[in-house]
Amino acid sequence: MTKKSRTTNRLHIDWTRCDARGLCTELLPELLTRDDWGYPLSRNGSREPVIPPNDLKYAKAAVKRCPRLALQLLTTDVDSETTHPAPK
Repeated sequence: MTKKSRTTNRLHIDWTRCDARGLCTELLPELLTRDDWGYPLSRNGSREPVIPPNDLKYAKAAVKRCPRLALQLLTTDVDSETTHPAPK
């Protein structure tokens, strides 16, 4: 029997690319909010927020639609704590 790996998906924001257009906050309103200048912030304060399974399709849409290509999905193997870019 093979053991199925448990993974979590996280959203990474590249601050060198983001210019606060806010599309990601519109697509992921339960995960992200905006600061006073319009930059996205995680509602729970984490640097790379975990994406709930129900929001994964919206996170993928946000990554694809970000005009500055500032978003990336990361997949973390819970058992080994290894993080890598999520498959597209």
